[in-house]
Amino acid sequence: MFKKGQGTDSSAASSPLRIGEQQRIRSKNVSVIGPTLVFKGELSADEDLVIEGTIEGTIAHHKKNLTIGEKGRVTADIHASSVLVEGQLNGDIHSDGLVSMAEGAMVIGNIYCTRIFMEEGAQFNGKIEMTIPVPLKIAPEPEEVEEKFGEAENLTA
Repeated sequence: MFKKGQGTDSSAASSPLRIGEQQRIRSKNVSVIGPTLVFKGELSADEDLVIEGTIEGTIAHHKKNLTIGEKGRVTADIHASSVLVEGQLNGDIHSDGLVSMAEGAMVIGNIYCTRIFMEEGAQFNGKIEMTIPVPLKIAPEPEEVEEKFGEAENLTA
């Protein structure tokens, strides 16, 4: 019934957003705010989000991908893992990863991220502050912790 290579690819759910590629919509992994929907307030979700409608407020999407589609009109500060802007955004972007602006995108606000990509034809007015990702620190072995606490007890005695 199905040929090999057709259907949804579950590995694509975790791949970063890329400009120019067709966004695969999977109902279990992606929420879509349609072009006729208008939302005002604080938006928070634990899944990838595609905005084609109008949003006003704040968007908290810390560990997920956010796409503002070509029809999307957003006036909000955004906190997301990665952000792809194809439409219009008036607000700041805070991202732990990649921020991409497609041809025709318009962003008015500041961008705080580790990586940025801007296609020719994208419009941007603001400042960009890039940070270097902080490497994870490994907790010391339990023996090292016990030795340090033991030394501290001897000093106070």
